[in-house]
Amino acid sequence: MTKKLYSLLTILVMAALVLSACAAPATEAPTTAPQPTQAPPPTQAPEPTAVPTTAPEPTTAAPTAEPEAAVKACEVTDTGGVDDKSFNATAWKGVTDAVAELGIEGKYLESSQQTDYEKNINAFIEEGCDLIVTVGFLLGDATKAAAEANPDQNFAIVDFTYDPAYPNVRGSQYQIHQATFLAGYLAAGMTESGTVGTYGGLQIPPVTAFMDGFVLGVEKYNEVHGTDVQVLGWDIAGQTGLFTGDFSDLDKGKTTTLSLLDEGADIIMPVAGPVGGGTLAAIKERGTGWMIGVDTDWSIYYPADADVILASALKNMDMFVTESIKMVIDGNFVGENLNGTLENGFVGLAVGTAFTDQVPAELMAEIEALEAEINAGTLMTSP
Repeated sequence: MTKKLYSLLTILVMAALVLSACAAPATEAPTTAPQPTQAPPPTQAPEPTAVPTTAPEPTTAAPTAEPEAAVKACEVTDTGGVDDKSFNATAWKGVTDAVAELGIEGKYLESSQQTDYEKNINAFIEEGCDLIVTVGFLLGDATKAAAEANPDQNFAIVDFTYDPAYPNVRGSQYQIHQATFLAGYLAAGMTESGTVGTYGGLQIPPVTAFMDGFVLGVEKYNEVHGTDVQVLGWDIAGQTGLFTGDFSDLDKGKTTTLSLLDEGADIIMPVAGPVGGGTLAAIKERGTGWMIGVDTDWSIYYPADADVILASALKNMDMFVTESIKMVIDGNFVGENLNGTLENGFVGLAVGTAFTDQVPAELMAEIEALEAEINAGTLMTSP
């Protein structure tokens, strides 16, 4: 081997030894895991600095507490149904107003026939309703039986009262003849034919009270003005008149109205809940005549027909229902009977939205003066 080659090999061997000394061994794993500088050994659970022995006190309500249940108001309708745009719908508005304003829960059951009343009331008792609202004179017996059998259940009944009152039932009656007296006076002042008419659904006191006031209002106008406006459909002396026999058959309302139109009546007041829709249909078909709605403002419920709705005699049952619900919420519900009048606002007269500028100012002034007399107790509006 030459001296030059020997020198080269010597350099290569020395370089390899240097590199080997600098590199970490690749095949030998460490025998123990590296120890952390701060954390305890992994096999030992860290000790907390403090363990609370009780839950922290919240500033308002405990986060696990259940929210307070809303009051549940449950309505049992008459056979007209909750969307009859009249009697039942007005009562249901009292529930929906309370839902919106008071945050309650509202439910209803519709009665297709009278045998449904007891069944629907009992269903709501089983459900645990805080207040059961029954709608109409015809539910009086079923409500009474349920109230007697369930003295801890609160009831409110529209258009019916008990004497004496039950401690768990709030009844209501409405001096609707006060409002229809004004409606009759208005009709007599607006008729062009000199004849007006009325008819009812069933011949029961809450219906005939409308008709009594209407006839007496027409008679008052005749007395004041020396006129002879006639009323078809109700004989106040004999307490006899026209009735369709129910609160649901619009066809009967239409045929009854057509008969009254044929006899010369040009303003008609149906007292039959949704059956009054038949009156609207007949008037629109003939292209003549006006109607007076009942229970609620028909010109608002039937805006497309407002041009033939002269006025409405209001029975503000929604106010009674909402008021009864508030009593339950406030914990001061008591058995009593509400007496709704013109003076306390539970009945009233609303001129139709299309007629506010058509009724002569002199006639409206007379009606307002009559209302003041009624409130003062100096003018009788029922026989």
